[in-house]
Amino acid sequence: MSKLNQIESKRFVIRKSLIGKNATINVVFKSGNTASYNHDEVYELMKAKLEVMNCFIKYNSYTSSSSIPVIARAIVETTKAKVDEAVLDAGLLVKISN
Repeated sequence: MSKLNQIESKRFVIRKSLIGKNATINVVFKSGNTASYNHDEVYELMKAKLEVMNCFIKYNSYTSSSSIPVIARAIVETTKAKVDEAVLDAGLLVKISN
């Protein structure tokens, strides 16, 4: 696959402008978890749901900054972040990797 069809992102995204481009989206979430998926395959799977969502109608895109939609998880390749140690600091879970 050419580099032009590889897109790096910080969130899961489906955009009308990417339909038919056979793009592979590589996501690194804030949690450190990663995901990689074919935009067109996920769009086809989610198409019926997307076409009635206000965000997709108004902005021509759907995003999720924290996770992969449940309907798409079966076809999206994911990797969990490696955490060597977890420390509770001021009520927040802080990840420390060596």
